[in-house]
Amino acid sequence: MDEQVILGVLAIAAGLVVGVFLFVPFVALSYRRRGGFGIGRFVLWGAALVYLMAIWTYTLLPLPDPGTIRCAGVNLDVLAFVGDIRGAFARPGRTLTDPAVLQLLLNVLLFVPLGFFVRVLGGRGIPTALLVGLGVSAFIETTQLTGVWGLYPCAYRVFDVDDLLSNTLGALIGSVLALAVPRRHWGTPKFPDAESPRPITRRRRFLAMLCDVLAAWVLGVAVAVGFQLLLYALGADRAVREGTAANAVAGAVPIALWLTVTLATGRTIGDHAVQLRYTGGQLPPALARPLRFLGGIGGYLLLSALPGAWGVVTGAFALVSAVLVLTTDDRRGLPGIVSGQRLVDAREPVEPVER
Repeated sequence: MDEQVILGVLAIAAGLVVGVFLFVPFVALSYRRRGGFGIGRFVLWGAALVYLMAIWTYTLLPLPDPGTIRCAGVNLDVLAFVGDIRGAFARPGRTLTDPAVLQLLLNVLLFVPLGFFVRVLGGRGIPTALLVGLGVSAFIETTQLTGVWGLYPCAYRVFDVDDLLSNTLGALIGSVLALAVPRRHWGTPKFPDAESPRPITRRRRFLAMLCDVLAAWVLGVAVAVGFQLLLYALGADRAVREGTAANAVAGAVPIALWLTVTLATGRTIGDHAVQLRYTGGQLPPALARPLRFLGGIGGYLLLSALPGAWGVVTGAFALVSAVLVLTTDDRRGLPGIVSGQRLVDAREPVEPVER
């Protein structure tokens, strides 16, 4: 497979991984700043993540074998590329295929999205785009100059001061192009109605469920990796190879965290992310909250922690949960049914407790 294709796939994969880890915080921030969750905005942020990973892969990878590395040169002659461009234009018919022209164009184009994202996602204009473009380019060039900050004895790629200029120019062009996007879409301003209650749709309920499952999985993976590293540091090589202890801890920690949050607030982490709240009912909170936990993510996590054949039961539980979200009038689903509570927008005024 072509090296550039491999780097592209790596950039997309890395962006997706980072996106998974940041998905729940993004949803929570979106509901608090904009009042809801927009797919278009999410896709744009995802594109920015993939783009940043692409910059990293295309400018620093592949890392060479230390035994075969050849030290690269340094170009500190500002605007040295002007002479190369003049030479390219002096050869009619080959200008656009000249390596110097192609390198200049690619260096500019590589940073055009950065300037675009700085304005549309960051809400900042040309001065910030110039500073960010220059800063990112300087970091990349310095990383190459120092042999990845001392990982290699010398630079394995040429440090070129002209790259700083062309990259910064690309960020400037991207910022100018972003002016075509309506100003109301710039940055992450807080919408005036962000705190107003919204209808509870099936999409919103499924989003809360996805946030719970995804956040629990991310936490479990992080705990498993951290626990394995701890066992390795302690010299427990056999336990590291078996992985049983790490899997047990990775399953128990999310259950404990979600149970604690639900008992304390009556809401799961997914509920908090999309501003949902279960309320009312005949049961006291001390009983309704554990039932809400068991009827939702808690039941799913507990069943998932059971061995082998319980996987069928876990799948059936997830299917029933999805069907009840679709069929219950108020979208309260299984958690609302078992706890006897109704589902409301968390931004609605809290009902006074009757005494």
